Amino acid sequence: MTTLPTRLRIEKGTAYALFAYDVGQSVDLDEAERRMTTIKERSRIKHKRRAPAYFDYTPAPLRIGADTEPLAIGRFRTNPGVDLLLYDFGAVSVTYTIPLSGAFSDLLSLSQDLYDHEQLLAESRRRVEDLLAAVGEAVERPHVVDSVEDYVIYHIEASAPSLTGSDLIKDYAQAVAQVLRSESQSLAEQEIQDAIGYRLSFGPDDIAVIDWNAALLLGQDMEAVLAVLEFANVELLEMRLLDRHLDRALDEAYETLSKHRWTGLHLPGAVRTELEPIAQLQVDSAILFERVTNTLKLFGDQYLARIHRLTSQRFHLESWDASITRKLHTLESIYGKLTAQAAARRLEVLEWIIIVLIGLSIVVSLIAGPGH
Repeated sequence: MTTLPTRLRIEKGTAYALFAYDVGQSVDLDEAERRMTTIKERSRIKHKRRAPAYFDYTPAPLRIGADTEPLAIGRFRTNPGVDLLLYDFGAVSVTYTIPLSGAFSDLLSLSQDLYDHEQLLAESRRRVEDLLAAVGEAVERPHVVDSVEDYVIYHIEASAPSLTGSDLIKDYAQAVAQVLRSESQSLAEQEIQDAIGYRLSFGPDDIAVIDWNAALLLGQDMEAVLAVLEFANVELLEMRLLDRHLDRALDEAYETLSKHRWTGLHLPGAVRTELEPIAQLQVDSAILFERVTNTLKLFGDQYLARIHRLTSQRFHLESWDASITRKLHTLESIYGKLTAQAAARRLEVLEWIIIVLIGLSIVVSLIAGPGH
C-alpha cells in the first residue's frame, strides 16, 4: 500500500455523487413543473466567460430540490437535501453533495466508500420513484430501468499549500490516480498516465482531470464544468440503453426476415402486424437519439465544448454514437427489405387473383354455351 501525501490539506471542497436513471420515453417539462410543489427551477449553465445565450440546454431541464437526512459515508456525511435534474428525453440525474475538508489522503477512503455504495443507490432510486409519482402523466411511458450510471466528482476550491493545476499533476499524480480509480495499491506509471491523461485547464490555477468513474476539479467557478460532466453521465446511460434497445429491435427484425424468407403463405395484414413493433422501435430510437445528442449546445463556449469533447472521449461516447448510427441504418435496411417483400407478395397475390378471375370467366362462358 502506498503512502498518500499527508501535508496537502483540503481547506474547502465538495464531492458530488451522481446517479443517472431513465424514467420514460419523454417528459413534458412544463407540465412536470406545474405538478411539482417543491423547490424547482429551469437549469441553465453558468458560463465561465461570455458566450451566446442560446448555447445552453435545449430545452432547459427541470431542477428539483428535495429534503433528505444526511447519510453517513465512512467518516464523511452528505449535506441535507438532494438535487434531481429532469430532462425532456426521459432521464433524471440525482446529485448528493458531500463537504470536503482535511487531509487530501482522506479522499481515497471516500472514493472507496462511494464505489457501489448500496445505501446511496437505494436512496437515489427511491427519490426517482417519488419524483415519477409526483409528475404523473407528464412522463410518457413511465418506468424506472434497472440500469443506473453513477459518477463522482471531487471539487477542490482551496487547499493548503495552495496548488496550481500543473502542481497537482506534477507532485500528486499517484495520489490523484488512486482517488480516481478507488485503488489503495500503488499504481504503475502507465496506469497513472491513463487515469490523469484526460485533463484540461482554463487558467493556471484550475484543472479538470476526467476519468471513467470519477473526475477531480481544482479551482473556483467550476459550476459549468460540473454541469457538463453531469450531462455526459446521463448521455452515457441513454446511449447504453438505446444500444440495448436497438439490439433487441435487430433481433426481432432479423427473426421476421428469416421467417419470411422460408415461408411463402401469409394471412392478409400479418406482415403489417409484424412490421409495426419494429417500425415503432425504429422511430422511438431515432427520436431519442436526436433528443439526447441535441440537448446540450456548447459551441459558443470553446472551453466547455472542449470539456464535453474530452469527457466524450473518456466515456467513449463517439463509439456508442457510431454503434447506434450503424444499427439504426441496419434496422432501416431490414425494414426496407421486409416492406419490399410484403409489397412484392401483394402484387403476386393480385396477379393470381386476376388469373383466377380470367379463368373463371372462361369456364362460365363455356358452361353457358353459345348464345348465352
